[in-house]
Amino acid sequence: MENGIDYIVSPKLWIVANNFGFNTNLLETNSINLGVVSGLLVYFGKGVLSNSLSNRKLTILNTIRDAEERYKEATDKLKQAKARLQQARAKADDIRINGLSQMEREKQDLINAADGDSKRLEDSKNATIRFEEQRAIEQVRQQVSRLALERASETLRNRLSTELHSRVIDHSIGLLRAMESTIE
Repeated sequence: MENGIDYIVSPKLWIVANNFGFNTNLLETNSINLGVVSGLLVYFGKGVLSNSLSNRKLTILNTIRDAEERYKEATDKLKQAKARLQQARAKADDIRINGLSQMEREKQDLINAADGDSKRLEDSKNATIRFEEQRAIEQVRQQVSRLALERASETLRNRLSTELHSRVIDHSIGLLRAMESTIE
């Protein structure tokens, strides 16, 4: 058996090549076919392969650009979300502080209102007590006056004689005449 180089260069092969026909030896035809097919693939396939690789490269680059844009968008959205979260926290703190101060003001208002109501009730109670005292004093005065009049009447009835009664009447009439003359 001869090696592969001998087959390529061998004079038998040149004779076969000059006489075109079918070669039934599989080993000889296979290596030639493989060489021809490989050459054709390299020659014609180079453009297809380079086009396919450049298309693949463009696809990968576009995918990377899209991923970078989505990353930038996501980063921007994250920044915006953080800013909104910070604003929401600040607003929540303001609401909590305002709520506490409002609650404190309302508490103070309720205390003041209760103090005012208590003061008004105290004043009303004191006024009622003063009124009742005045009424009681007036009742006592009326009773004392009535009793004094009754006692005085009784004393006068017991001590008043007709002569004393006439003198009192004359004296009273004299007082009235004196008053009348000073008025005119």
